[in-house]
This record gives sequence, structure tokens and C-alpha cells, in this order.
Amino acid sequence: METVGTAVGALPRPGLRERKKQRTRDALVRAALELIATRGYEGTTVDDIAAAVDVSQRTFFRYFASKEEVAFFVPRLAESHVVEAVRERPPDEAPLEALRRAVLDSWDGINEAVEQLVPLELHMRVYRVIESTPALLAAHLRRATELEEELARIIAEREGLDVDADPRPRILLAAFGGVIRVAERLWSAGDDFSAAAMRDLMTTCLDHVGPALAGNWRTD
Repeated sequence: METVGTAVGALPRPGLRERKKQRTRDALVRAALELIATRGYEGTTVDDIAAAVDVSQRTFFRYFASKEEVAFFVPRLAESHVVEAVRERPPDEAPLEALRRAVLDSWDGINEAVEQLVPLELHMRVYRVIESTPALLAAHLRRATELEEELARIIAEREGLDVDADPRPRILLAAFGGVIRVAERLWSAGDDFSAAAMRDLMTTCLDHVGPALAGNWRTD
């Protein structure tokens, strides 16, 4: 195993074989997203993706179990950053504020992580395909439910609660996930498909949570 530098505690650098595997995986992700953004999900096959990288179908399946898995590789990467950001929020923050700040404060870091794999613009184009493709949208919503459960357990742990005895963490995440979904739907129906536009919509929607839940909506 190669190492970077000689400083004590330096992280080991992946060996040549691991680096080659990572390059192949990343190339498959980029090719898949380019094809999906251009041809659509149904118009893209595993053979198309493999051919674009000049590898066999068998090689593709060494890295990904399905076309769906490679299509969601980048969103899953973004989700992992959000999960870690929630874990790292100050313990004295209220749960809703911890979730809000985790999403918004980690936004730039998530984009940087995405751009190490694919152009951000390509990621957002595929996001639109997800929103407009029933099979992908169903998978996206299924994963969103799983993510809500994961975050509910993290919130319960940081608050010293039993998530199976106290419903508040799951209620909070159901509301929070609904807000994110509203922002995604507004973004996909709008004219600006940039990452900045999505962040602005998420900020606006999250800022409306308190007034929407507790406020009096009547103006008369």
C-alpha cells in the first residue's frame, strides 16, 4: 500500500489496482449519466453504458448491480454527506434547525464532491430525468423514506430518545422530508434548473416550515 508523505498519521493512498478500479467505476458513472441525460432512462441500456467506457457488460456488473444503481450513484453520495452533516451538528441545536443547517451549510461541500465525479450541470440534468421518469421517481421516493428513517434515528440518538417509543423524531423527519420534496417539485416545474435555484427553493421552503405549521394563514 502506497502512502502520501511521511507525516505521522498520513492517510494511506489506495494502491494502483484500487485506483484503476475507482477510475473504471467513475467512468461508468459519467457515461451512464451522460447517456441518461441525453437519451432518457428507458433509452439507455447497460450495454450502452459499458460500450461507452469500452468494457464488457460483465465488468459493469462488477461495479453496479443494475442500471438503477448507477443512475443513483451521485444522489446517494450527496445523501451520505447530509447524513454526516446531521451527525456533526452542535448538540444544543433544536432538531429542526440541525436538519436545516445540515442541508444548507453542506450544500457547497456536496457540490464539490459531485464535481469530482461529474459536472454539476450533468448531475442536475439527470435530476430532472429522475423527476420525469416514473420508475426512477418511485425509486427516489423509496430511498427518501429510508433516508428519513436513518435521520430520525440519528436525531433520536442525539436527543437521548428511543425512536420506537417516542414518535417525534419520525414525525419531524416526515415533515422535513415533505418540505424537501416540495422544493424538488417546484424546482422541476420551474425554468431554472441550476443547483443554485434548487438551494434557493429549499431555503425558502425550509424557512416556511414554522409559519406553515403553526401560523394563521388567514389574512382577513
